[in-house]
Amino acid sequence: MYLATADEVREMDRLTIESFGLPGRVLMESAGRGATRVLMNKFPGIASKRVGIIAGRGNNGGDGFVIARYLAHAGVNVSVYLLSESSRLAGDAEDNFKLLAPLDISVIEMPDEDSFHQHRTEMAHQHIWVDAILGTGLNSDVTGFFKFVIEFINALNRPVLAVDIASGLHTDSGQICGICIQATLTATFGFPKIGHIQLPGAAYTGELHVIDIGIPPHIVENVGPRQHLLTKDVALSNMIPRPSDIHKGGTGHILVIAGSPGKTGAAAMCAMSALRSGAGLVTLGVPKSLNPVVEPQAIEVMTVPLDESKTGVLSDNAVEAILTLLEDKKCLAIGPGIGMEEGTMRLVHQLIKKSPVPIVIDADGLNNLANNPEILLKRKSDVILTPHPGEMARLVDARPKDIQMDRVGYARKFAETYNVHLLLKGARTIVACPDGHVYINLSGNPGMASAGMGDVLTGMVAGFIAQGYPLATAAQIAVYLHGDAADNLADARGPFGYIASDVMGSLPEAIKRLTEKTTLKAPHANQLIQEIL
Repeated sequence: MYLATADEVREMDRLTIESFGLPGRVLMESAGRGATRVLMNKFPGIASKRVGIIAGRGNNGGDGFVIARYLAHAGVNVSVYLLSESSRLAGDAEDNFKLLAPLDISVIEMPDEDSFHQHRTEMAHQHIWVDAILGTGLNSDVTGFFKFVIEFINALNRPVLAVDIASGLHTDSGQICGICIQATLTATFGFPKIGHIQLPGAAYTGELHVIDIGIPPHIVENVGPRQHLLTKDVALSNMIPRPSDIHKGGTGHILVIAGSPGKTGAAAMCAMSALRSGAGLVTLGVPKSLNPVVEPQAIEVMTVPLDESKTGVLSDNAVEAILTLLEDKKCLAIGPGIGMEEGTMRLVHQLIKKSPVPIVIDADGLNNLANNPEILLKRKSDVILTPHPGEMARLVDARPKDIQMDRVGYARKFAETYNVHLLLKGARTIVACPDGHVYINLSGNPGMASAGMGDVLTGMVAGFIAQGYPLATAAQIAVYLHGDAADNLADARGPFGYIASDVMGSLPEAIKRLTEKTTLKAPHANQLIQEIL
């Protein structure tokens, strides 16, 4: 399913009205009618409740006026609180506002705090609220009167239906613009928005319901949203059935370059996770002094001792040996636990430039790349990077806080700039492709905030690449399964306390769940879309 940006929504609306000929008022009617149905289904006893609609003067308010009309038709005691003078309404919003008077719907105009204070006692007695204040066009912090109103609504602690998007929530990033309505449920139009899915926006969205308002498919394709939900169905659609006569040589051979003193576990887990994901063969290259330590940790993996520095980390003297090892491999995974000495950095740079096979770069591989990401433009093969926000910040010379404020934007820009695939880890992990398309994952849970999870994921991505999957597809499947395995552990054992090796061990069961004929609901995707109307 597509996720839309604010600009894409505006363009789809414009083309539907101007080129297809479906009037804006019809779109608003469909939106309001669908949102009303969501509200009445959620609260079957709504006829005995008082409903307040808090509306701005734009199209979001217009949707609220349509909702008021349908609620009145159903016998609901509804009041509209307009945060403007009605004389300032225009277009479809004005037209729908004028329909309220013949129905004797209570309308209170509150353009400022003084008028608001005259009605706050009455407002406090509403049982349910409809938030139709701001909509998807917000791009600056909510301040002044609107901030005061949102604080008041939140303080009432009543159920709230947000119309399209909770007021104060940024459509394209999921960030809070100063303050935001805490919605119980959201009825959005056409498509879910990035802000509904990304955190913290998902926590302010509540149950997400998508309303079909009649945007024609050819217009959607013409606009071409570049954001997608990564769900079980998406991951399953990418899976390729295995031939019954397949053998280990046909499921790919990976070379993993990893490990340093004190970090042999990262190397072992990365290599073993590739096998757990279905790769046929894995060779693990480690500093030669660590080879006896690593071998007992990964008994199904072949190991190769490589040249090391005096401190026991990988040296750039190992470049030629590694390139020779790559001659019959399908993928190179590099980075988990390798350290950041000067020789190791040169090793990483040389392998990026010379590897004849796709490369998965993680952890210290990324840190060794951060001082010169332009090396990526000199590579011979495809590359996928798997940073967490801190590593991503080092790659683009930003702060982790900056990355988290615009995860989609940073991931997309880097992937496009360097023509790479990028997997930005964290809650709602993102897979960004060189063509600008991004996939936002819904599986996973907070229990995954534990050491080694990234090493497991790196091995999984490499494992699917080795089996012949394109980089974007391999990343999507790996990310979904990684989260799903953790979700199953959280259900079985508790919300946290399981560790990365537990996730690794649960991968076969996650693959089984994914490929079973009956589609199962992924647990812990708390902001999943509830229904499509």
